This record gives sequence, structure tokens and C-alpha cells, in this order.
Amino acid sequence: MKWALLFLGLVALSECMIRLPLMKTKSLRATLQEKGLLEEFLKKYPYDLASKYSMYAQTFNEPMANIMDIEYVAVITLGTPPQSFKVLLDTGSSNLWVPSIYCSSQACSNHQKFNPSLSSTYRALNTALQVAYGTGSMTGFLAYDTLTISGVADPNQMFGLSETEPGTFLYYSPFDGILGLAYPSISASGATPVFDNMMNQGLVTEDVFAFYLSRDGASGSVVTFGGYETAYYTGQVNWIPVTVQGYWQIAMENVMINGQVVACSQGCGAIVDSGTSLIAGPPSEISNIQQLIGAQLYNNDYYITCGNIPNMPDVTFTLNGIQYTLPASAYVRQMNGYCTSGFQGMNLPSANGGLWILGDVFIREYYAIFDRGNNLVGLASAV
Repeated sequence: MKWALLFLGLVALSECMIRLPLMKTKSLRATLQEKGLLEEFLKKYPYDLASKYSMYAQTFNEPMANIMDIEYVAVITLGTPPQSFKVLLDTGSSNLWVPSIYCSSQACSNHQKFNPSLSSTYRALNTALQVAYGTGSMTGFLAYDTLTISGVADPNQMFGLSETEPGTFLYYSPFDGILGLAYPSISASGATPVFDNMMNQGLVTEDVFAFYLSRDGASGSVVTFGGYETAYYTGQVNWIPVTVQGYWQIAMENVMINGQVVACSQGCGAIVDSGTSLIAGPPSEISNIQQLIGAQLYNNDYYITCGNIPNMPDVTFTLNGIQYTLPASAYVRQMNGYCTSGFQGMNLPSANGGLWILGDVFIREYYAIFDRGNNLVGLASAV
């Protein structure tokens, strides 16, 4: 299915983005010290600043709608009074943007559009923004306003207002915009990502967020900000170091079928990406996997005989010495009586060879925890 691989967040390539130096936010302690007020403040509040502001920090859950196991969409608001938007929560990109009333593209005609004149907390920045994804892009400009997610207000959040959204993909998308949750180093125009702003303002108890993705279009998908929930996984969490702080990139040792290494034989990089629906890898290696699982190419998609699913092999990914196994029931997509492979070939070059994308096919099986404080990805068997 041509819609099976969600492009969003897959290839927000650095050469396709406008990048300026990242905006740094000073801590409250640094600001008070700079103004000569720190000593007086600590005398008045004789406990550390983290404790002083811990009353504002919290852990909170944001529900996501499961759109046919392809996209997971949340509802946020921007502005005062709030204007509501459906957004894709994407760990494979770093910018927040929504359509605006200034957008002239067809894709904006059937989506919610932000109107700055209706918000009393809106502040224009007038910095140009351009974000390119695998099969689409947007252009516009940056501004500040209050973002509210799951009832938690995130003031002075930098976000993009689209003026153009070329092509047809975004026209048919069930979401209005994108909320990126990757590192600030890949944020177009140096915009401060949402989770960085939450951390800077002390809104979360821990610098951690986590994804639970439901299966078969069911309800119950959730992203947790400020920590993670034990109810969504079984067994222990295995922690994997982030190797490159751009995407949530980790090292993968190999990919195996029936105990034999079939891909990534010399080790490779892998990105844990909530904004990608399938598992993507170098085309030659993915082609080998398609053959081994019995998938047949037809009209650019790999089809599988649905009745063969019980007899198909497991596919295992080795990450930081731990094996993460996907049964055929997890990597075969069943829809409208047809079955297709959950693997997709894509060239994503890196310094150490082609990158792999562990998208929603993988995250549905393994609860994914993203730890910015320690630069780790945690994985555990999802319930």
C-alpha cells in the first residue's frame, strides 16, 4: 500500500532545512545570578531551585488516535483562547508547525488553520521556516504562543505557521500539523522543540517521554511526558545509548531470521521513529528479507498470502546485546482482505552505512522510552 510508509519524520535531511544557531534558554538560577539576585532569592527560599519549582513539574499522558495502524495523532491547542489542532507526534523530526490562515496550498483548505489575530498571547518572530520530509514539505515562518497539551500549558512555545504545503499528501492526511520530538540539532531554523521547552520551564518531573502504540486500530495509544508508565509494558526495560543526538539514533548489531544474520551484518545505525509506520532499511537488505518471508512485489508493494502468516518466520533485531523479535503477526499488515509486508526499502545514508528506521511496526511490540536527561532509549515488551 502506497500509504503504508508514512514519510513524516523519515528524511528531515539537514541539507533540506534552513538552520540557524540554536536558541539557548538560560536556567532560572543563571538568570538570577546574572542579575545579582541569586543570594537574596536563596535566603528567602532556603531550598534548591529544583525543589522550589517542582510544584509545577508533573507527569502526564496525552491520548493518541490510532489511524489504521499507520498514523498516531494527538490533539493540542495553540493560543489564547485556544485553537485546536490534530498533530502527528513524531520522534523523527524536531519542529512543531500547523497550517495558518496565510497558507495558499490546497493541503490547508481542508485542515484547521491558526489565526494569529485571535490569540492575545501570540508573538510574531518573522523568521523563515522550511522543513522537508521524504515526500513533502512546508514553508512558512516562526512565532511564539502558548501550547497546551493534555491540559498542561507550555508558554512561549516556538512553532511554525505554514504558508505553503506543496503536493497532495498533506491534503489527505488526518492531521493538521506535526509535533517533532527529536533533538534540537535537527530543528529547522533553530526552533526550540516542544520537549526542550517543557524541560527548560520545569514542566516535567523527568526529562523523559514514552510511547505506547495500540494495535489493529484500537484505542488506548498514549504518549507520556515526564516519565513512563509501568502499565504499558511487561518485564524489564533495557536501556540503549543514543549514538547520534539528532534523530533518536542507536546502534544495531544485526537482523536475523531463523537464527541467521540476514542484514546489518557489520552493525549499523537505527532510528526509533514514531512518525514512520513501517520498518525501513537499505533496499538490498530489505529485498533479501522480503524474499525470506515470502513477500511478492506487485505495484510497488510487497504482498503476502494471508493464510501463510502462521508459518512465516520471526524477524529479530539485536540492540545493545538484547534480541527484539517480531512475529509475522506483527510485521504483516492486514487490511481489507489483503496482507502486505511491514518492511520497506529506503536509502538513508550515514557515516557508517545505511540507517534503519524502527517505526510503528516495531514500537507496537516494544514500549519505547526516550530519555533526554541521560540520552538513552528504553525498550520493553508492550502489553
